Amino acid sequence: MRAFRIVLSLLVVSLLALAAAPAWAHFGTIIPSDDIVGQADEKQLSLQVKFIHPMEMHYMEMAKPKQFGVVHKGQKQDLLGALKAVKGHAPDQKEAFTFWAADYPIRRPGDYTFFVEPTPYWEPAEDCFIVHYTKVCVNALGLEAGWDQPVGLATEIVPLTRPYGLWTGNLFTGQVLLKGKPVAGAEVEVEYLNQSPGNPTLVKAPADPYVTQVVKADGSGVFSYAMPRAGWWGFAALSEADWKIKHGEEEKGVEIGAVYWVHTRDMK
Repeated sequence: MRAFRIVLSLLVVSLLALAAAPAWAHFGTIIPSDDIVGQADEKQLSLQVKFIHPMEMHYMEMAKPKQFGVVHKGQKQDLLGALKAVKGHAPDQKEAFTFWAADYPIRRPGDYTFFVEPTPYWEPAEDCFIVHYTKVCVNALGLEAGWDQPVGLATEIVPLTRPYGLWTGNLFTGQVLLKGKPVAGAEVEVEYLNQSPGNPTLVKAPADPYVTQVVKADGSGVFSYAMPRAGWWGFAALSEADWKIKHGEEEKGVEIGAVYWVHTRDMK
C-alpha cells in the first residue's frame, strides 16, 4: 500500500510539473532580408522559412513545405522549386534543425506578398498536427499596391494597417479570415522574434505571460496591437480544421494558423 502511495504521489508531482510548464506558442515564419526595397538597394531578396518559438529562440525541424509562393499585382507565382534546405543551430539548442531558404529577384515595383503552406507538423505535447499558413509583405521601388489583398489561403490574416514602413509603437491592425470569411472573436497570439536582425540584443521575459501576448478580435475578426520594440513581430490566429490526419491507427485533429509578420524600426 505504501508503494502505491509513493507511485501516486510521484504521478501527481509529474502532472503538476507539466501543468506549470510554459506552453510555448508555435509560429510559422517567413523573414525576408528587408521589408522595403528602394531604388538604391540590392534587388535580390533572401528569405528564410522556419517553424519556431520566436521569443524563446527555439526551432523545430521543418519538412519541405507543400507550397511556397508570392503574389504581385494579383498574379500568383509558385516558388517551391526555389527553396533549399539549410541546417542551423538556435542559441540554446545543441542539435541542428532544418529550415528553408530562397532568393528572389525584384524586377518590378509593387507589393510582394510571400506565403507558405507547410507540411503538417506532428506535436505530441498537444496530440495534434499543426499547419501554419504564413505571410509577409515586401514593398518594392515605391509603388504601394496590393498589401491589403487576401491570398486565398485556407486561413489568413489580411492587414488593415499598411504592413511596412512601421515605427516602433505603431498600431498594427489585421482581419482574421477562415475560408475567406471573418472569424468573430478570434484569439490572436503575438510574439517578438528575439534577436531580430538589426536588433540583436536578447530580450528576457520577466514571467511567462510576457512571452506570448494575446489579443481578441472583434465581431468582424479585426484585431490591433501596438509593437513596443524594433524588429520582427508575428501574429498568429489559430483555428481547428474541419479535417483530420491519420497518425498511426488514429485520426488526429489539426490546428491551422493564420500567421502574419511585420517589421518595425526605431524613430531616430
